[in-house]
Amino acid sequence: MARQLVAASLLLLAAAGVWERGIAQVARPVVYVIPIDGMIDLGLAPFLTRTLREAQQARAAAVLLDINTFGGRVDAAVAMRDTLVNAPVRTIAFINPRAISAGALIALATETIVMADGGTIGAATPVVSGGDQPQVADEKSVSYVRKEFGATAERRGRPPQFAEAMVDADVQIAGVVDKGKLLTLTTSEALTHKVADFTADTLPEALAVTGLRDADVRRASQTWAETFVRFLTNPVVSSLLMTIGMLGLLVEIRTPGFALPGTIGLLSLGLFFWGHWIVQLAGWEELLLVATGVILLGVELFIIPGFGVTGVGGIIALAAGLGMTLVGAGATASVIVGAFGRVAISILLALAGGLALLRMLPRLPFGRRLVLDAEMGAEQGYTSPPESDRLQLGRTGIALSPLRPAGVADIDGSRVDVVSDGGFVDAGAAIEVTRVDGNRVVVRERSKTRSGERHE
Repeated sequence: MARQLVAASLLLLAAAGVWERGIAQVARPVVYVIPIDGMIDLGLAPFLTRTLREAQQARAAAVLLDINTFGGRVDAAVAMRDTLVNAPVRTIAFINPRAISAGALIALATETIVMADGGTIGAATPVVSGGDQPQVADEKSVSYVRKEFGATAERRGRPPQFAEAMVDADVQIAGVVDKGKLLTLTTSEALTHKVADFTADTLPEALAVTGLRDADVRRASQTWAETFVRFLTNPVVSSLLMTIGMLGLLVEIRTPGFALPGTIGLLSLGLFFWGHWIVQLAGWEELLLVATGVILLGVELFIIPGFGVTGVGGIIALAAGLGMTLVGAGATASVIVGAFGRVAISILLALAGGLALLRMLPRLPFGRRLVLDAEMGAEQGYTSPPESDRLQLGRTGIALSPLRPAGVADIDGSRVDVVSDGGFVDAGAAIEVTRVDGNRVVVRERSKTRSGERHE
């Protein structure tokens, strides 16, 4: 009987041990880790929002931001700041080793800041890129960013004056930073002035000092779509997409019917707009302006051939829509000026590229489908006039084929390869020579009131 009691007791103890280990495993806290490194760009905001939502659904104990950045876009940092201060789960910033400029605002927006030994935080004044050296933004922009930093620090119970001194060199703190100097704090200084809460050199140590020892760490990673969106919203890539988009539409207007330039242009603008739509920069207003621009250009292309008021209006609407798409909530005046400056540069590059491409088009292999050369004409039984026998300007004739814009015309009894000076010309229409460039003869349709005239 005693032996049976001992065996039963051992079984109960073993069962209790298994139960306790199971409870411990179940109670193990879950922590999501988000890497914040490199440049702070627009694509990070939706990545942060998605990860916080997943953490909430998983009942995570915290979301930790592993920060190592020299900064980036102010509007992107403001969007992330708003997400963090309203996060449904605990947020921790592990500065390893630096959170400079926009990175400092992101770190200040979290509930707990842990800094690695030798880390730094601060130096956050907004600047305008351009020229050899970035320039400090205007006073209005600096004032706005300063108050964003101060309000964020105050929201998290940190000294707002220290946060504002990171942005504005006019903020002076006795014994810490003199007037005319931006504040950047080391790890020890941040701990002393209650800007940071703990110090740790590794991620496990950071979890331990924040009460999350032995947590189940889940490292968040971007999806392919988020990575692609970050690529599309990169300033260099987005500017290139704008330029190619408008260049394609301009070439399509001047050479209607070819389709390839217009297709490339619309595809480039579509990628540009889709990327900025995903990061919540583009909305219905911007979409309406861009759509209006495309419609006006389409009217110019298919209904009113040439390049007139509707074409110019279409370009203006496109420029306004694209410029607004580059500006996010919380953007400073310098960001707005920079955005519309990028659009203006893209338009100028598109115009210059369009003029160069239209001049080179007849010499390119695929351009010969639009402009028939002398050799092609000879094979088909008609020739362009030789240099020694140049047609005189003002000579008239009849279009033997539709000019879209290239085709064949009868001028003084000779079949000649011609190109219309913008727009379509129907077969049988009276035409007039307006320009001769080498073997390239440019014509335009004569008005009905002059169709019976002939210039000698």
